[in-house]
Amino acid sequence: MERDAMSRLIVISNRVSRPGKSSNQGGLAVALSQALRESRGIWVGWSGEVTDHFTGHIGFAEADGVKTATIDLEEQDVDEYYNGYANKTLWPLFHFRIDLAEYERDFEGGYNRVNQRFADCASPLIEPEDIIWVQDYHLIPLGQMFRDRGLKNRMGFFLHIPWPPTRLLVSLPHHTKLVSSLFAYDVVGFHTEEWLESFRHYVEKEMGGTVKGDYVTLGDRTIQAIACPIGINAQAFAQAATSETAQKMHRQVRASLQDRALIVGVDRLDYSKGLEERFNGYARFLKDHPEYHRKVVLAQIAPPSRGEVESYQQIRATLDALAGRINGQYSDVDWTPIRYVNQGYPRDQLAGIYRAARIGLVTPLRDGMNLVAKEYVAAQDPDDPGVLILSRFAGAAIQLKDALLINPYSPEEMSDAISRALDMPLEKRKARWRAMMDSVETQDISWWREAFTSRLMAAQDKTQLSEAETAS
Repeated sequence: MERDAMSRLIVISNRVSRPGKSSNQGGLAVALSQALRESRGIWVGWSGEVTDHFTGHIGFAEADGVKTATIDLEEQDVDEYYNGYANKTLWPLFHFRIDLAEYERDFEGGYNRVNQRFADCASPLIEPEDIIWVQDYHLIPLGQMFRDRGLKNRMGFFLHIPWPPTRLLVSLPHHTKLVSSLFAYDVVGFHTEEWLESFRHYVEKEMGGTVKGDYVTLGDRTIQAIACPIGINAQAFAQAATSETAQKMHRQVRASLQDRALIVGVDRLDYSKGLEERFNGYARFLKDHPEYHRKVVLAQIAPPSRGEVESYQQIRATLDALAGRINGQYSDVDWTPIRYVNQGYPRDQLAGIYRAARIGLVTPLRDGMNLVAKEYVAAQDPDDPGVLILSRFAGAAIQLKDALLINPYSPEEMSDAISRALDMPLEKRKARWRAMMDSVETQDISWWREAFTSRLMAAQDKTQLSEAETAS
């Protein structure tokens, strides 16, 4: 990634992924860590720890050439900012679940207070030539708070979740103020053209802004708003699938299946992932295709998340009951049709599970991207690949057109897709996999990072040129 010799990359996110040797590091952490090492940068965020009294103390650490700067938050901060506004207000609203969104003043107050704390703590760390890259919905107003403190740095923001349609976003109290704060950045990124178009529509229809290509203007401020889909480290994930750890897991899984076909789903336990719909679609498949009884198993890996939020407690209870009902209806003494696991696995083991699966079943009701779909593709054996069944409402569906695309709300469509995938000849499986793998390899995590930061550099160059022309 090219940048000025003296500039550093300052990444700011809700949580900091501390660098280390853990095999659980996600693709985003790996990609940003690489960029931070190259630029001598800093990753700033919440430590995940709670303190009795917020002091603004910054904890510095360095590992594998990556520096991190973290702050602890008070219990009230976590309740109002993270569990409240971020995950009870913005998350459901931005995933089109307005019925689950909770609007409370205390949530919004806590959200703004914590963003102010991020701004207060991070500002002294930032040098004039630094490039600031803010990540995700937790920190939307942070850029404007930096500007209010006099920072003139190049600043970008990337939204990792969908952007909702205007008709839904207007239900958010003070929605105009929140969106206006995005114009403090130089570049704002979304995963897909659909999310980008929703943002443009809101700015034009609700705020009277103008759109010309990638440039969006509101008042005297013009930003670049772009679609820039995130990827995975495809090469590393493919290599992980052939590692000794992955091969051991692969053998264990295959042995436990007794020659049955495996369908795998891997998702954080969240209502946006379409897990209830997935179970119902699989149950419909078992009803429609009794010839596959005892010949197929669905393994659903769903680590719990956000257990303090009531809607997440409800989805876990619903899935527990649904898995029990389906297994009770269809199981035999030596066959259980659903293996429902509430724990996560390290990356190498997960790659082995993906590789053992004849079908990857990815059925979100709404998803900014969904990297599980890309991981499943990358983990496959080129000589005997599985089939990806993918919700058309996942951002990844735009790139992975050779998956079997379905409407996750339709149990019949899901049932038909499972049957089609199980019956698909090897040559068709290989052709579909190759086309998807080409996309996963071409637009990988490094491509995403470089595509965004190059726009951010160009945006600043254009601004500097305009200022010079005005001065002359």
